[in-house]
Amino acid sequence: MGVISCGTTMIDQGQFQNLDILSWDTTAKTANFTAVAGNGYFVNTTSGAITVTLPSSPSAGDQVALKDYAGTFATNNLTIGRNGSNLDGNGANKVVSTNFQSFLLIYVDATQGWIAADSGTDGIGLVPSFIAATGGTITCCGDYKIHTFTSPGTFCVSSLGNATGGPSTVDYLVSAGGGGGGGATSWGNAGASGGGAGGYRESSGAASGCYTTSPLGTGVSALPVSITSYPVTVGGGGAGGPGISPGSQGSNSVFSTITSAGGGFGSSNLAANPGGSGGGGSWCTANLGGTGNTPPVSPPQGNPGGDGRVASPFVNGGGGGATAAGQPYQPSNGIGASGAGATSCITASPLGRSGGGGSGGGNSTGPGTSGSCGAGDGGDNGSPGTSGIANRGGGGGGAGRGGTGGAGGSGIVVIRYKFQ
Repeated sequence: MGVISCGTTMIDQGQFQNLDILSWDTTAKTANFTAVAGNGYFVNTTSGAITVTLPSSPSAGDQVALKDYAGTFATNNLTIGRNGSNLDGNGANKVVSTNFQSFLLIYVDATQGWIAADSGTDGIGLVPSFIAATGGTITCCGDYKIHTFTSPGTFCVSSLGNATGGPSTVDYLVSAGGGGGGGATSWGNAGASGGGAGGYRESSGAASGCYTTSPLGTGVSALPVSITSYPVTVGGGGAGGPGISPGSQGSNSVFSTITSAGGGFGSSNLAANPGGSGGGGSWCTANLGGTGNTPPVSPPQGNPGGDGRVASPFVNGGGGGATAAGQPYQPSNGIGASGAGATSCITASPLGRSGGGGSGGGNSTGPGTSGSCGAGDGGDNGSPGTSGIANRGGGGGGAGRGGTGGAGGSGIVVIRYKFQ
């Protein structure tokens, strides 16, 4: 191919294979205009954005060529107005924001409309698309939307992303309800153990702004979504145990394929049960802490509770937390410490969730503090354990000698994605 000279601008004829049937207007366009079939145009957006309106009522085989005259489309965009016809089968105008972009447009039919026939150009009909959805309480953080479910609901997806918009995946945080702390009698040697945290699962944040996650999100992929409705379950916290009764298991939280298990309960006379994180073991004969990450997932959704001590000083174990196990008796402080929770910035500011409940105190020890992150503290001799904070997924505090256990905190589901 040779080179055609048009005014002062040189064009490689190999760029447009059908230049011989186009008549080029060598006066660059500097304002909005309507194209005529069979013509090529140099468009100069140095002074501002320009809209070119394609011919009305085109016939099959009609052609229009466009070229960035000064390499300024990225600064001042060119808009291709479809004038009622489709662009690559899409019913939306095309905004061109790539410097030195060229198009050879050919009208095919009413279905596809104008298509980009030159193989070196981008498709003109690929309009940026993003996820659109409803459900929960919706907030925004820059270009990202956050849906927070503090009670059961439905995440309804009505639109998906594409290559020029956003991904069709969502980041998530799913925390289950924490287990209730155990209750204790007034005649025992010690109080009761703390409830385990609700299971905690989250993705890495890479799909929606790379916010800071806990270590549990490292390397965890975002979830792909489709245009459908996703029921969301938010687990309630387990009740605290009265008297010598154990607490209750926390309930599961669910979004799509992600299920976080409720936390295990604490007790003063029974083996603590397993869960997302296990409840602490009691000072009585059944002293082992409950296992965590039950049922097992990877990375683990929680940790085991600490063991109780069946000897003087009689001590209860702390509930397991999202990032650390509950601890048994420690000579340095005389109590079983509870496991720490996890902190994430998925809702735009750091917040801890799913800490283990503190162990209750008795004749010879003081109470245990919780693993923070929304969990309840253990009660002192004669006082109740405190409850976990709503929607933080922490375990309830074990009762002090003669007290009632604290309830576990309810869970939460948070979904985040790019929307613009």
